[in-house]
Amino acid sequence: MKLLKKLLSRLRGEQNIDKLVRRGLTIGRNCKLGSCIIDPSHCFHITIGNNVTFGPGVHVLAHDASTKLFLNYTRVANVSIGSNVFIGAHSIVLPGVTIGDNVIIGAGSVVNRNIPSASVAVGVPARVIKPLAEYLEARKKEMSADILFGDEYTLRNPDFSVEHRQKLVDACNKFGQIYVK
Repeated sequence: MKLLKKLLSRLRGEQNIDKLVRRGLTIGRNCKLGSCIIDPSHCFHITIGNNVTFGPGVHVLAHDASTKLFLNYTRVANVSIGSNVFIGAHSIVLPGVTIGDNVIIGAGSVVNRNIPSASVAVGVPARVIKPLAEYLEARKKEMSADILFGDEYTLRNPDFSVEHRQKLVDACNKFGQIYVK
């Protein structure tokens, strides 16, 4: 069973985080890294804090091999990702970057420069668009009872049904967006 799990994981392109830690990756507690790619050949240059979440397809690179062909050397630089950080789906974190604590990186961003703590950054290249507190305050103002849905409306609920799914779709159609616990 363990071998089958390992094979399926490899076929899906998932990395073995425990193996990367044995190679030198530093990672904190309560991290949800999903189906990401963390530079396997230079993972010991990467530090990830506590309570970090990566959306699907996130890449974290500590090396840049573009110089190898022309200079016969690969550029390598440390990457530091703070605590309480969310990095959106398919974002890329490049060598030499430091992302502070309490940061949201929007989906599809390319992080090629340092991102300060308590900020929201998006884009290609990623740039800070606002302080985290301002972003969260704006989201809180959008929240009304009509668009808040609890745990029973997630796939974690073993009784999640077609009716639950339809209620979520209908609420999105009516209000444009919803919030699910």
